Amino acid sequence: MNTVLAFGFSPGLPELVIFGTIALLLFGKRLPEVARSLGKGIVEFKKGVRGIEDEVNQSTYSSTSSSTPRPAAPEQPPSITAPKFEPPKFDNESDSDEPESSEDSHA
Repeated sequence: MNTVLAFGFSPGLPELVIFGTIALLLFGKRLPEVARSLGKGIVEFKKGVRGIEDEVNQSTYSSTSSSTPRPAAPEQPPSITAPKFEPPKFDNESDSDEPESSEDSHA
């Protein structure tokens, strides 16, 4: 009767006796009532999990057509336009190919 718990150890007889003694001291006469309510809670939890599993299975394995129709796709995709690229204009550009005249070339 060695069951492995979440932390990787299995409780032996001394651990179970200590656990039972602590439970008896804490709950006393209410121990059967606490165990009963704990069992009912586990049963309710299992019912809830089973209900969720049923919903998931039903939605997964049901027919692919849904009750609401899908919206129709547009016939033509919207045209996307971008602005044309124009190179930057600088103020010091001259229209002629002649070099600029400098003041110290007066000879």
